[in-house]
Amino acid sequence: MRHLKGEDISSLNYRELMILEDALENGVTSIRNKQNEFLRMMRKKTQSMEEEQEQLNCQLRQLEIASMNKNMGEIGEVFQQRENHEYQNQMPFAFRVQPMQPNLQEMF
Repeated sequence: MRHLKGEDISSLNYRELMILEDALENGVTSIRNKQNEFLRMMRKKTQSMEEEQEQLNCQLRQLEIASMNKNMGEIGEVFQQRENHEYQNQMPFAFRVQPMQPNLQEMF
């Protein structure tokens, strides 16, 4: 274990140093493989979450549009009820208009 940490390696012969180097290279390779697998997994999760976010945004827009359409329908009904009620009690528009300058028509 001390040798793997780099301690007391001066006492090792060439063969022992080669074995130690192989062990260290295998450890580094294993760690890199795990790191790459972790990065692939995180990219996949990120992509999945982005797709889910896009679907949720689409559903939200659809609900907003449906809500707006419902509200517009209700507003249209209110205006139509007001319009029908107000115009039934009023004189036709043509009879309510008064010229701003009544003498202007007499001059021509």
